[in-house]
Amino acid sequence: MERIRKYWQAEQPYEPIAGGNAEEDDGHNEVGDKPPFHWIDYMIFVLLGVSMLWAWNMFLAAGPYFQRRFASNAWVFENFQAAELSVASIANLGSMLVLSKMQRNASYPKRIVTSLAINVVIFTMLAMSTRTFVNVSAKGYFGFLIIMVFATSLATGLCQNGLFAFASGFSPRYMQGIMTGQAIAGVLPCIAQIASVLSVMQKGPPPDREGPPPHGPPPVPGKAAFAYFLTATGISLITLAAFLYLQARHAKTRKTRDDDARDVDTTAASARKPVPLLVLYQKLFWLANAVFITFAITMQFPVFTQRIVSIRDPKTAPAFLQPPSFIPLAFLIWNTGDLLGRLLTAIPKLSLVSYPRLVFLLALVRLVFIPLYQLCNIRGQGAAVPSDAFYLIVVQLLFGTTNGFIGSTCMMGAGEWVDEEEREAAGGFMGLCLVAGLAVGSFLSFFAAGS
Repeated sequence: MERIRKYWQAEQPYEPIAGGNAEEDDGHNEVGDKPPFHWIDYMIFVLLGVSMLWAWNMFLAAGPYFQRRFASNAWVFENFQAAELSVASIANLGSMLVLSKMQRNASYPKRIVTSLAINVVIFTMLAMSTRTFVNVSAKGYFGFLIIMVFATSLATGLCQNGLFAFASGFSPRYMQGIMTGQAIAGVLPCIAQIASVLSVMQKGPPPDREGPPPHGPPPVPGKAAFAYFLTATGISLITLAAFLYLQARHAKTRKTRDDDARDVDTTAASARKPVPLLVLYQKLFWLANAVFITFAITMQFPVFTQRIVSIRDPKTAPAFLQPPSFIPLAFLIWNTGDLLGRLLTAIPKLSLVSYPRLVFLLALVRLVFIPLYQLCNIRGQGAAVPSDAFYLIVVQLLFGTTNGFIGSTCMMGAGEWVDEEEREAAGGFMGLCLVAGLAVGSFLSFFAAGS
């Protein structure tokens, strides 16, 4: 294994910055002028990661509620999720492209604060819409929803660009904390959805319902949707307060490093020289392509997960293996693997940030999971490998684990392969590559959907 690592490392045309090391010491003083590692700061970065993707996960969790609101219009009912995905991908990628070019006067903390403030407003409006705009037509509410999705996607772009750049000035462990928080944001809504579905199934179907059991989660009432959106508002407010505390906590240290400037963000922005994206791409070639490929491949999993059901007969299967709960269970296992993979990057002996070519190769190898999905019980038409354990553990869990591990490795390692003054720009650039992979993967998923 060591020979393989040396092979991939030997062909690198560039080297880590002075003092850079994938395996940190005891965490008290990393590279250059970075502040020492602190667990309070780490947990705040985890919370920031949760907040970054909590908004989108709330949209997913409220999908059945939107189905209820759009039931009167067949076209909107069938296409609103695809419209959400397309608008979110375009808005997120577009905002990241623009923000990545705006480096000279960039204040990354302000971008983070602005994104959190936007989310507070948007999700408060969505919560109010479940109580005050219940009689709006399906088309009218669809237009409102698309505007909300567009706004939250812009806010996500601001948060991703600002946070990845801001975190690059700290220990690489904080970048791992952000990635871990994103995974947590995927796990919690799945647990809530499974609990909701099982509670409804235990009560039994309503007396006026006929026919076979539904193949998706039951409609979500307005009160549950109100709770979804209000929770997102609360998460954003708590994160905003925590981030302001983080800034205040490091104010004196940052002032010292910036020659006792009164406003460190203004001072840093005025002195910052923009780094061309081509320069960053050349220095981060393997890691940038690895994170792009990783998330482009990953975006295929939601399509298959929505279509694969248990091999057990729904009439005799236990409640958690019936489609309404089995599908969110599969999402939960994938997200649990994703969380596990991101946590594994915190173990220094497992670090691959010094071997970017090997990371790139591992990202390509993940393509093998696509044909593995084809072996499972898609749309209940039969499975080449008749085993729910094969699908849930070998496919879902491992696919999620590799996504978390490789994606986090790429984001953590970027700062080790650029100069000190390029770290902030590198963090934003890697965020751009990640979002680009998600956007391309979301469009490629339409081909997977037709398979």
